[in-house]
Amino acid sequence: MNNFDDIRPYYDEEIPAAMQRIVKSNFFGLLCTYVYPDRNPEDVKQMMLSFRTIRDFQLEVMRCVNEQVISRSTTEFTYEGVDQLDPAKKYLFVSNHRDIMLDACLLQYILYRNGHETSEITFGANLMSSPLVIDIGKCNKMLRVERGGTMRDFYLSSQHLSDYIRYVLTQKRQSLWIAQRNGRTKDGIDQTDQGIIKMFCMSYPQDKIKALAELNIVPVSVSYEWESCDILKALELYESRFSRYVKKPGEDLNSILTGIAQPKGRVHFTFCPQITELDLTCYDQSTSNEYHRLVAALLDQRINAAYQLRPNNYIAHDLRYAQQHYRDRYTEQEYQKFVNHMQKLQEFDIAEPDVLRDIFLGIYSNPVETHEAALTIQRR
Repeated sequence: MNNFDDIRPYYDEEIPAAMQRIVKSNFFGLLCTYVYPDRNPEDVKQMMLSFRTIRDFQLEVMRCVNEQVISRSTTEFTYEGVDQLDPAKKYLFVSNHRDIMLDACLLQYILYRNGHETSEITFGANLMSSPLVIDIGKCNKMLRVERGGTMRDFYLSSQHLSDYIRYVLTQKRQSLWIAQRNGRTKDGIDQTDQGIIKMFCMSYPQDKIKALAELNIVPVSVSYEWESCDILKALELYESRFSRYVKKPGEDLNSILTGIAQPKGRVHFTFCPQITELDLTCYDQSTSNEYHRLVAALLDQRINAAYQLRPNNYIAHDLRYAQQHYRDRYTEQEYQKFVNHMQKLQEFDIAEPDVLRDIFLGIYSNPVETHEAALTIQRR
């Protein structure tokens, strides 16, 4: 296990020291106000100092965080398919990625509420920017994923992560969550990076079918009625059209906080059917690159078919293409609410407002097309 000390979450025995650091943070009072609005911060401090295990932290802190997020920023929180999970099995949850923190954290809450052990969570090294974030993340079973560097660095970190994922699933006997791609979906198109599939296989190169089958891959489809950080995503896509987008200091933290606080409306999680050995055997005769592409496409089909479309998606599609094809899918009140929200784009002084508007509409309208395409494949 020492081979993974650079990326692993904390052990139980590291929790007391982490609690000491967290309660001494300058942000501790702010965290208390949000998570425990009716409790005395000193009582919260003493409670946290009594924690001895990751389970203590997740049960008493992260459970409350999720409940506050759900009660304050959602109008409905639903899920399906969790009853198909076997509590005795460990799964690799591969999810579409819309919010930096909440996709994985809310999944943990669903697992906890349904009697399953929580999973480990991949977390980009770029987001572990402060000691407080590192402590909270590693107490919440988050593991560090390196990004960037040279091609050799990328290969070595991919091999390392692949080895760790297989170790967690097959030896440590824990489930694990990972996004289907590097970074959040910005344009509303949920598409699995076939490089992720290749990475899964790196730790078992002698048998590409068994390499994936023994990981018990379960695609997860996450749907937000109001897209997390939609305005920020549109601005980033606008600015990155002709040059590489460079994040500003504190931008990731701002996205985390915006995602937590922003109204999300109805939120839905679907645990899709597991990718079985029978599914994978269909691609046995393909080359390695083709195999990775086909498996990625299979995940996409299940994730996109399960995506829950809302009136906002249909409104955006009609607005973007100047039509009323989906007019029966939304009310006048829902239409006006979406248009009023979109008008916030006018607050930004940019050269091409129509381009920004089209990008914003794409965030909401693209899922209509990917969902319908996935359903078409499913019916064949």
